[in-house]
Amino acid sequence: MEYSLAVDGFEIVPSMLTQSEIEALRSALDSLKIRPGHRNLMQRVPGIAALAMSPKILGLLENLLGTVPFPVRSIFFDKTPKANWLVPWHQDLSIAVKRRLDAVGYGPWSTKEGVPHVQPPTGILKSMVTLRLHLDDCDESNGALRVIPASHRQGRLNAAEIVELRSNQKEVVCRLGAGDGLLMRPLLLHASSEAWAPAHRRVVHLEYAACSLPDGLEWAENCWPRRTSQLG
Repeated sequence: MEYSLAVDGFEIVPSMLTQSEIEALRSALDSLKIRPGHRNLMQRVPGIAALAMSPKILGLLENLLGTVPFPVRSIFFDKTPKANWLVPWHQDLSIAVKRRLDAVGYGPWSTKEGVPHVQPPTGILKSMVTLRLHLDDCDESNGALRVIPASHRQGRLNAAEIVELRSNQKEVVCRLGAGDGLLMRPLLLHASSEAWAPAHRRVVHLEYAACSLPDGLEWAENCWPRRTSQLG
């Protein structure tokens, strides 16, 4: 069964990366000793910044979103038996910003690896999209992402609402091959299990926005300075 970003809140895009691009990214991440969970990835790996702003990716996102977005956060994930974790069901509710400034509707605040994070108004999250580029084959054995289709349409969910949604709707396991991409909305309910196979599950996680932030707030990794509209 095929799923679409517009209807289901997620979509698998086959063969987004060529084999040479996969090998180049693996080599760069390995040579720089980028650890799993590393943030601000575009600042440390020029090849990822270039890829994030490449015509093929921005063109795909423009066709889907109707506007040209820009990357605002990048993270590297890699699950192996030696670096393993499970992620409970959740929504991605925070954005990364350059510095903490008070703004109406923004909060609570947190800090992750020295980077300020804040929960913005729901309108900001609804306008964003995440692209996960897989550098390895991914299935249940190495902690593939699991999602609840169309759950992003419910807005922000509290703990009780997540439990209820989980009991009433079937999850989907996102099985992808190396080079495939997974598009998803931040408000999509998702989780992942621990890996049990002795293999990598390397993922380059890129978040895109198409609007500026109010009251002096700035995206932490806006790699494409440009004039944009604001959403509140």
